[in-house]
Amino acid sequence: MAEAVLIDLSGLQLNAQKNCHETLLETLDSIHSHHTPKAKFLGIICCSNASKEKDGEYGLCELEAGYGFSCLTGKFEIVSHPSLAASLYTIKQKLDEENLSCIKVLVPEHRRLLIKAYVGQLFTEVYEFEFEDLQVAWRDSLLKPSTGIKVTTTHELKDIQNEIETYLRSLPALKGDLTIVTSPLIPDIFLHGFTTRTGGISSVPTLSSLNLFSSSKRRDPKVVVQENVRRLANAAGFNAEKFYRIKTDHASEVWVMGKKEPESYDGIVTNQRGLTITALGADCIPIVFADPVKKACGVAHSGWKGTLLGVAMATVKAMIAEYGCDVEDIIVVLGPSVGSCCFTLPKESAVSFHSLHPSCVRQFDSPRPYVDIRKATRILLERGGILPQNIQDEKDGLDLCTSCHPEKFFSHVRDGLNFGTQIGFISLRE
Repeated sequence: MAEAVLIDLSGLQLNAQKNCHETLLETLDSIHSHHTPKAKFLGIICCSNASKEKDGEYGLCELEAGYGFSCLTGKFEIVSHPSLAASLYTIKQKLDEENLSCIKVLVPEHRRLLIKAYVGQLFTEVYEFEFEDLQVAWRDSLLKPSTGIKVTTTHELKDIQNEIETYLRSLPALKGDLTIVTSPLIPDIFLHGFTTRTGGISSVPTLSSLNLFSSSKRRDPKVVVQENVRRLANAAGFNAEKFYRIKTDHASEVWVMGKKEPESYDGIVTNQRGLTITALGADCIPIVFADPVKKACGVAHSGWKGTLLGVAMATVKAMIAEYGCDVEDIIVVLGPSVGSCCFTLPKESAVSFHSLHPSCVRQFDSPRPYVDIRKATRILLERGGILPQNIQDEKDGLDLCTSCHPEKFFSHVRDGLNFGTQIGFISLRE
């Protein structure tokens, strides 16, 4: 059953001389009666750029006041913007506020492919769409469709993508300015930082605002994340077209850039200039590595499983093997992650951390002991030969618990499955 019903009237032209507004009102009344009260949102898409008078024909916007369309206000939410991208994104935000996912779209047959093309860009697989032909008295030209629109070519799809990207660029940043946390340990030949949640355009509460990862299980589409990345790139000074994320598997595989890319990996190393490599984090630790002598760098994503599997030292070993790095030259910075104040594991999983060092676990005798993955990571790095003074895991805001600071960071532990993602990034300046 549809939780939301959208009616696309943007492409329709009403013939004012034949009282077709009355027919349309009757149709909308019928739709309202059929879907109320089951649907929690009933909206009409009425793009203002498709509503211009021509030869005695009017769009819905021009007729609202003069032909009784004001009565729709209490029954439907009319969304009217200059572009279809703006209208659909506004509707998406309203659906997200209500956490609605099952959507029926009533659309004239000649516009179905067009609407589907926009939906494919602006929505993820979290949403279930059903498309139905808008049956509105075509007889006797009471209601005339605009010229049929078919979206079949790469060029047409590119135009739609450009329209969406242009609109998203116009949106204001949410939750404050974009903020990047950096470490004084990493020299200026590298560009690096750790993001917070502010300064992006993601509007879903748990993803707001600088969410930097999209998946089929979350409500942020790729185009929104791409806009967030573009804004981050502008603020940090890197090239958004040369931006590489790890493909998380919560293991210890490392991709050496320039070699064949594995299907999944939790570490990346490179010595290529101008490429920005990034580690994801939303409680797991985003770690950056820098060797100013051999001019190489790396990133790793270290959750509790990856920590035990040694992903941090696996990244270090890859830098040593591939670029001839000396372990004593490598600098390691741990980005913000969940602290031992908020992170627990079942007793059987916590045992491995206790075996690593008892200080990594609190309340060990409880069913769910508190585990310190940051301390465990430092211990493993030092045992692997990284100098203690070359590891930064506190100060400068890097040791703030992601779960304890909702104003600054995303957190899976705190926010549940529809959580946002921050990153740690590094590149060798060109």
